[in-house]
Amino acid sequence: MASVFISCGEPSGDLYASALVDHLRSLDPDVRVTGFGGDRLKAAGASLLGDYRGLTVTGLVEAVRVLPRSLDMYRRLVRAAREHRPDVFVAIDFPDFNFRLASAIRRLGVPIVYYIPPQLWAWRGGRMRTLRALADRILVIFPFEPEFYRAAGTPVTFVGHPLVELASATRPRDAFLRELGLDTGRPTVALLPGSRPNEVREILSTLVEALPRIALRVPGVQFVLARAPGLADELLAPLRAAVVPVIVVEGHSDDVLASADAVVTASGTATVQAAIHECPMVIVYRVAPLTYAIGKRFVHLDTFGMVNLVAGQRVAPELIQDGLTPDAVAEETVRLLTDAGTRQWTLTALREVKTKLGGCGASRRAAEIVLETARARCGDRSSPNPSVPVVV
Repeated sequence: MASVFISCGEPSGDLYASALVDHLRSLDPDVRVTGFGGDRLKAAGASLLGDYRGLTVTGLVEAVRVLPRSLDMYRRLVRAAREHRPDVFVAIDFPDFNFRLASAIRRLGVPIVYYIPPQLWAWRGGRMRTLRALADRILVIFPFEPEFYRAAGTPVTFVGHPLVELASATRPRDAFLRELGLDTGRPTVALLPGSRPNEVREILSTLVEALPRIALRVPGVQFVLARAPGLADELLAPLRAAVVPVIVVEGHSDDVLASADAVVTASGTATVQAAIHECPMVIVYRVAPLTYAIGKRFVHLDTFGMVNLVAGQRVAPELIQDGLTPDAVAEETVRLLTDAGTRQWTLTALREVKTKLGGCGASRRAAEIVLETARARCGDRSSPNPSVPVVV
């Protein structure tokens, strides 16, 4: 019986981990999965050794605040790995924690699969060498990533993006909007201010200030905010100052995006999710000033939004740090709603992005490789052949 140990540290990683476990179990019903994650990973059947909530932040300054809890969790997971010796360790993103954890587990002789590695090619290229030495297999989900790994001499497999099959609405647009008490004939703007507490603190108040500016220029516009699971109520306090109604929906971001005419979204996984739903977007982001001042010295790209990186061009405007103002949010959102030429060009570009992300089956392809690695470790070489070739 193969034993798999998984570590993921945020909502998107929890989603990908749960899909991975679903396919691990379909391929091998006897597989034993333990790990560090959230509710989705637990619901998929993994035995959780720890929960990521309270540990997920962005930025150097913010990370210092959770360091004591992170160290305690790290020690707990290393102790568990030492006692039970899994056949494979699967790290999912969350680099500052997972790099350290993977290094300790590798010293136990456990092979490492890094599924969805961090974007080192964007801001910490020097750590490519660390990842190459750390991981036995590296599985990436964006089509442009193998080029960076090839340049660094690192074997890598492009498995496709799991959201292509995971990001699906549960209800038709009109039915969903009517459930919320909204008018199906009026323009709808979605707001996705992020899944991490520090993101929401930095972003939401600016979005709230932008809403009346949008409403003045787009008659009848209505707003829906997709609240990430697990966010504290106090993080949504800026909504109390909103002078236009905002409907808040928790846990149904795909329905929100599939029903919206445009979205203002925090940079990150949600931009890919919006692209899959072909929802024109304005990408926003802000971190603590010191974090930004330090971090911008290491970033080697002129665009931040993942959807723009996949497209190879700016298909969505980006309002980052000081560029994130109520007037700028309103201007870009109104343009997507009222400029027919811009809107049509954006929709065409988003369809191309969706195609580049690959077809369905990413989670299953990743599961095949994880099981192959685990079975090689425990002496069972009857695993299925991975359906995607390794790019070297």
